[in-house]
Amino acid sequence: MKQIRERLRANPVGDSMPSGRIPADVATRLGWYVYAYVDPRDGSIFYVGKGKGQRLMAHLSDAAESRKTCAIASLREAGLSPRLDVLAHGLADEETAFCIEAAVIDVVGLERLTNEVRGWRSVETGRMALDELVAYYGANPVEVRDPSLLIRINRLYRHGMTPLELYEATRGVWKIGLRREQARYAFAVFEQVVREVYVIERWHPALTTKYTTRAFGEVSGRWEFTGRVAPEDVRSRYVGRSVAKYFKKGMQSPVTYAG
Repeated sequence: MKQIRERLRANPVGDSMPSGRIPADVATRLGWYVYAYVDPRDGSIFYVGKGKGQRLMAHLSDAAESRKTCAIASLREAGLSPRLDVLAHGLADEETAFCIEAAVIDVVGLERLTNEVRGWRSVETGRMALDELVAYYGANPVEVRDPSLLIRINRLYRHGMTPLELYEATRGVWKIGLRREQARYAFAVFEQVVREVYVIERWHPALTTKYTTRAFGEVSGRWEFTGRVAPEDVRSRYVGRSVAKYFKKGMQSPVTYAG
């Protein structure tokens, strides 16, 4: 990374903008804008951002350690500079720029970018399949009659998760007492809507079973379960239904019991 910093200091801007600045009159006319950093070798976008003024140029002199700066440094090692594209400009306000930035990130795919996170409010309002939107906005409430653990995974959930990612986001790791042993099912809940139902087969101290799609920090005193997707007759009762009434207003815990 020391070499990256030295490279950035030696050549902080690309050849296409020798001064390292957008001309003042141009910056004024751009207003709020959304931009992309593009690999000139194949035209692929590797970073998406939003801003106004000189924000577009700031990454060229950024020496912080990140996937983005590594990508820029890699281009420079090949004697190249990223192409800087303005995707939309003259936008009404920052919120509009946020929305467009988020949409572009969703379309390109976070896995293809050096951005660290999806765009602003992408999880709630971003790209998703129509059937997910119908479930999200049209979910009818359900009465949970089976002894179940309702687990909100709002921080980990993203649309298009694989079944394994959803399972591993749901099964651990939780601060939870002995009452856990009474629960037969675990519900994966996002935005108060049931996304999946699992049969709880066994509880384990946190991180004593293997995860393949997640990393963890401090987990002392927490628990995780192993299990399987519930039978279809159980799933059909709950998946896509609202369990909002089981989460009291202001409730901080991601876990509650029902049934």
